[in-house]
Amino acid sequence: MLKKRIIPCLDIQNGRTVKGVNFVDIRDAGDPIELAKKYSKEGADELVFLDITASIEKRDTLVELVSKIASEIDIPFTVGGGINSVDDVRRIIRAGADKISLNSAAVRCPKLISDVSKEFGSQCVVLAIDTKFNGHEWKVYVKGGREETSLKAVEWAKQGVELGAGEILLTSMNNDGTKNGFALGITQAICEAVNVPIIASGGAGKESDFEELFRQTNATAGLAASIFHYNEIPIPQLKNRLKTKNIPIR
Repeated sequence: MLKKRIIPCLDIQNGRTVKGVNFVDIRDAGDPIELAKKYSKEGADELVFLDITASIEKRDTLVELVSKIASEIDIPFTVGGGINSVDDVRRIIRAGADKISLNSAAVRCPKLISDVSKEFGSQCVVLAIDTKFNGHEWKVYVKGGREETSLKAVEWAKQGVELGAGEILLTSMNNDGTKNGFALGITQAICEAVNVPIIASGGAGKESDFEELFRQTNATAGLAASIFHYNEIPIPQLKNRLKTKNIPIR
């Protein structure tokens, strides 16, 4: 069995780490470089950096900031937001990222997943899926959760993996920032639909939420932001708790 990973996420806006609820009500959460250094020292298994307004503002990812963070940490580093081409990916990898995350651009041009996978390997490609339950089904959203698409989350996950995505970062917009727990149903549905690692995101509020995630789904990682940024749950404390519950943790 793959050991489970704990992954903090830096949502970046105007060079600062921010956090919202259900993708709105954004507030400041600190300096991304200092937070990255802290998480690396605390034993986070990986770090995710998402430039959350790059797609909306139609600009490139903050490469300089990516480079500064990469120079300060020694854990795997995934970067997303505003990546629209293989050349963009090359710049981000050169800046120090280990993996890149594709979301809006992959929906707009699914071939981008294949192109990046062929150039850098599938292990480099994380397909980020922002999904929201609309009362009937889980639909895929783009542009930082602002725009609904016609895609259904499970079908899009399957297509993305067929095209070459080596991992999926699944965020439930319904659960995001609520601290009421992960969206276990859709998480497990996608785990069963594809054969790549799944990172679950959205809703972590207490240590038991991670325990529930790893017991009730096949997700290989739990991602969270505010509970780590505001030191509500220190990462070493969370990992120790999971180990005492006999959950295989890195």
